Amino acid sequence: MAKDFSTRKENYSQWYNDIVIKADLAETSSVRGCMVIKPYGYAIWEKIQAELDKMFKATGHSNAYFPIFIPKSFFSKEASHVEGFAKECAVVTHYRLKNSPDGKGVIVDEDAKLEEELIVRPTSETIIWDSFRNWIHSYRDLPLLINQWANIVRWEMRTRLFLRTAEFLWQEGHTAHATKEEAIEETEKMLNVYADFAENWMAMPVIKGVKSENERFAGALDTYCIEAMMQDGKALQAGTSHFLGQNFAKAFDVKFASKEGTLDYVWATSWGVSTRLIGALVMAHSDDNGLVLPPKLAPIQVVIIPIYKNADQLKEVTEKVLPMKKAIESRGISVKYDDRDTYKPGWKFNEYEFKGVPIRIAIGPRDIEQGTVEIARRDTLEKAVYQQIDIEHKIENLLSQIQDNLYQKALSFRELNTHKANTWEEFKDLIENKGGFVYAHWDGTKETEDAIKNETKATIRCIPFNNPLEDGKCILTGKPSIQRAIFARAY
Repeated sequence: MAKDFSTRKENYSQWYNDIVIKADLAETSSVRGCMVIKPYGYAIWEKIQAELDKMFKATGHSNAYFPIFIPKSFFSKEASHVEGFAKECAVVTHYRLKNSPDGKGVIVDEDAKLEEELIVRPTSETIIWDSFRNWIHSYRDLPLLINQWANIVRWEMRTRLFLRTAEFLWQEGHTAHATKEEAIEETEKMLNVYADFAENWMAMPVIKGVKSENERFAGALDTYCIEAMMQDGKALQAGTSHFLGQNFAKAFDVKFASKEGTLDYVWATSWGVSTRLIGALVMAHSDDNGLVLPPKLAPIQVVIIPIYKNADQLKEVTEKVLPMKKAIESRGISVKYDDRDTYKPGWKFNEYEFKGVPIRIAIGPRDIEQGTVEIARRDTLEKAVYQQIDIEHKIENLLSQIQDNLYQKALSFRELNTHKANTWEEFKDLIENKGGFVYAHWDGTKETEDAIKNETKATIRCIPFNNPLEDGKCILTGKPSIQRAIFARAY
């Protein structure tokens, strides 16, 4: 099975697409730029969604749902917001079709033109703040902590499964606060939630920081982000949290009566992650044998494959496997027993290895006699014989080891591919020939950032939190700089 797809070295982009398609995560749709998320891929999203939802509710947030259609006039209320999304908007202009005059198809009914055109949701700040105006009246209504699980449409010209599609799934948090300090605290808190999830569930190390003005979310005063490094050295923005100040409150006239009796505008945040996290999982951990999944997000954590020659042997193995399966499941571990007789064990080994199942157990008549099983780890491809006694605890410990190993492996890769550049020539050489994260001085101007991007295709990923201050000179202009920013080519 591993022979019919690209390796990372041969063609990293094709390797990624091959894994996504051949591991049954997703496929392209007949709708331009859109994807079909297949059951195995959606099962990963469900695990991502379930854990994040717990984290959001544990921090006081509630789920709600808002319309997918947004009146066009709403976008004009916040100038920087509309400027940031105008080129990606899909617009609904009519509400009815009719048969064409030749009877061979349908055409738009021009008599069914909308009085006001509707934008198909590219993000929900405007429609949500229209509702917040009705929900918020006094300080007693604050903080208002809302999350929405939804689909998003952004008319991307160049698409790639999970990483950038015209429609994708995400969650978006939207909160309102009485003070600037509370809103900033919320923005930082939710970024920490994302970082916790990325590192402890996705086994993917991330750097937390603040975006430059160029890379800031449209309509935000500050954007915080988590940045991860993929195995080709490119950066991937894995989550963002935005301090919106009072921009949307002023645009939609959302005021509250304070304890002091004054009428003030509320302070806002928004934050989100999307199905792009599945793409991050693929690129952060997978290898030339296929998908590699961290145990905490694997739809199937353990697969048991029987080895047998006839129906009697299968029955004997099954009688031993079922109580073993139940014992492992009692530890909260998902187990699949694949006793299909339509495929040979070797084919099944390849299938589950390619799909990234963390642990594979093989058991046959000889194992039953000896009280053993053969266990294969997906992360290292190592095989070992284990005693069946107390197998559920052994599996539990092994899954924990695999989770930690994937994180440490990704962290070591990031450290190995992180560099410092002190001159323009050194910077260009690192970006072009080594890739990864490059820490370099920058003079803080939009013009310099644009010039660096235009020549090298590298962008400022973030200025890390707690970034050490050091006097230096901008790599391009030579102007004074007090700290380094992280540059990289990115998805």
